[in-house]
Amino acid sequence: MSNLIGVHECKLDAKGRLMLPAPLKKQLQKVLSDGFVLKRSLFQKCLELYPMTEWNGLVSKVNGLNRFVKKNNDFIRMFNAGVKMIELDTTGRLLIPKDLITYSGVSKELVLSSSVNMIEIWDKTLYEESINNPDIDFGALAEEVMGNQPDTDGSVS
Repeated sequence: MSNLIGVHECKLDAKGRLMLPAPLKKQLQKVLSDGFVLKRSLFQKCLELYPMTEWNGLVSKVNGLNRFVKKNNDFIRMFNAGVKMIELDTTGRLLIPKDLITYSGVSKELVLSSSVNMIEIWDKTLYEESINNPDIDFGALAEEVMGNQPDTDGSVS
C-alpha cells in the first residue's frame, strides 16, 4: 500500500458514523474491501484506523513477543484494548463504536489525519490543540528524530 496523504475535516452523525472523504477513499480504493481495524492511539487521545493489510503487519510484530514475560502480556492486553474490526457500509460510511467515541472524545467535528500507513481520527478541537501545542518545538523535534537519518543513497541529510 502506498503512503496516505492529507488531512480531512468531516462530520460524525448522531449514530457515530462518518463518511470517508472522497480524496481519502480514492487512496484506499484497493484495500476498501479488506476492511479496517480501529483502535485507541497509544500516545494521543485519538483513534487509529488501519487498513487490514497494515494491521496484519503490525500484529505480526506483536505476535513475536514472548508471552512468558509479564510486561509483554501487559502490553498486548493494553494494545488490544478497544480494538474493533470495521467495514464501510453500503453508502461508504464507517461506524465508530460508542466505547471508542467515549475514549477519544470525538464529537460532531472530526479531523482525519493521514499518518503514513494509517489514519488518525481526532476530535477537531483536540487535533488543533495537538498540532498547536506550544510545548513542542517542531524544528527541534524534526532535528532530533530525522536529523541523522541516512538518505536512501546512504548519505545523511
